[in-house]
Amino acid sequence: MSRPVKTKDARHRRLLANRYQLIDLVGSGAMGQVYRAEDKLLGGVTVAVKFLSQALLNDNMRERFEREATISALLGEKSIHIVRVRDYGVDEKEIPFYVMEYLEGEPLNEIIKFRPLSMGRFLQLTRQMCFGMECAHKGILFQGELCPIIHRDIKPSNVLVIQDAALGELVKILDFGIAKLVQSGQSQTQSFMGTLAYCSPEQIEGKELDSRSDIYSLGIMMYEMLTGEMPLLPENSSFGGWYEAHHYAKPKPIPSKLNLPSALENLILNCLAKKPNDRPQTISELLKALERLEPTEVESEDETMVVTPTVIAKPSEPKTFISKDFPSAKDSCLKMTWPDNKPRQKIVFPHTIQASEGTFASLWVMLNEQDIINRWSSIRYNQFVFVTTPHPMILWLTVLYHRQYGPRWLPCYLDLKTRSGQNFARLLRNTGCYWILFFSLEKNQPCQHLMTATIAPNQRKNLAQWSNQSQLLQGGKAKETKQMLRKEFEKLKPSIVDKLQAL
Repeated sequence: MSRPVKTKDARHRRLLANRYQLIDLVGSGAMGQVYRAEDKLLGGVTVAVKFLSQALLNDNMRERFEREATISALLGEKSIHIVRVRDYGVDEKEIPFYVMEYLEGEPLNEIIKFRPLSMGRFLQLTRQMCFGMECAHKGILFQGELCPIIHRDIKPSNVLVIQDAALGELVKILDFGIAKLVQSGQSQTQSFMGTLAYCSPEQIEGKELDSRSDIYSLGIMMYEMLTGEMPLLPENSSFGGWYEAHHYAKPKPIPSKLNLPSALENLILNCLAKKPNDRPQTISELLKALERLEPTEVESEDETMVVTPTVIAKPSEPKTFISKDFPSAKDSCLKMTWPDNKPRQKIVFPHTIQASEGTFASLWVMLNEQDIINRWSSIRYNQFVFVTTPHPMILWLTVLYHRQYGPRWLPCYLDLKTRSGQNFARLLRNTGCYWILFFSLEKNQPCQHLMTATIAPNQRKNLAQWSNQSQLLQGGKAKETKQMLRKEFEKLKPSIVDKLQAL
């Protein structure tokens, strides 16, 4: 939700339905008002309460408002990328309301307002939007029938990016206020509803819609996310101007200076095809195309999934962007060869790399060549677990997760009673990122594949704290401690997979 709106009204501090204590107004729009509230029945947990505007109190709008609550409630149970609705009711003045999860984040339109997204962050956020839309398009059971949901108002301001303690940046799709249940035997033709700048040609005509209309809207968003501009501009902002633009104007070419993969440019332009049959036919098809795109070599901290430690943890903090464009470090990595003192088998170990910019942390991995290729469009996820007794040690866990091939676990251990272990933990803390070097099991050659992962600010603070704390702790029984961490690792696996499957 947005920042509280400093205004007083009749609802201020009201106790709604003998359960929800309204605190302050946090948003207001054409459909109604949204309040921050406390759920007294659940111990004061923060929720958001949306009221239908009193100016819209008619049977048609009541039905539409209730439908929005129903759709969001059912979809929210199926996807973490759709805002969750918990309750529905009518207050003493017969004004309908529904209760949803309270989200503190930043709308996508504000994120891209002054600077386009990096390639890595674009792919991460777009995939999450697609997962939410895919869930809606596959449909919900409504009155005994599986009904696809067409959002019909996909745009940046209806996408909220929140900071999740377990998943880093998490996308939530909002406002199913004009979404359509596609039920068999019912005509959907109606007057235009939506946002002119993002609607499809068939939507602006008021025609029957399917999922390909949302794909057109997403195409406009993807263009805007990467360029900071709109692909289509009308001669004027009237309905007629936008009608002409969506039907006849050719999208502006994507600036060549962005150096985007041609496959991505073609995908975006295909989404913007005037005829639905010329676009990707499903979100699932669009997701497969995105997964085939090669990720960027350097990601910002906003693009890496990080969870807080399970043994010693501190609250998650907002992530900040730090540039890590180190060309000579990259060149150094690609010249590395597998050490003679390491067996040629599927193993993982930490290693420091010297480059002109400084010293960098890296993770060296040997896998089958095909496995490396399969992992190239994976989500990068990392976690640090620290135990203090009987021996201070960190489990440093990196996971490469691919929807088709599943997780590839890359665990290693940092002994904080050794100088090398402490130095490596501090190096991770100081640089805030690490390189992952892949070596082929079949080919005895220098590193051919390279990617990076980043470490969230709160994790970096933890690494520094643990390094200092370990100097004051008793050592001994390192093997026993490693066994403890291995057991902890096995316990973590199912929960990590569940979180990554939900993305």
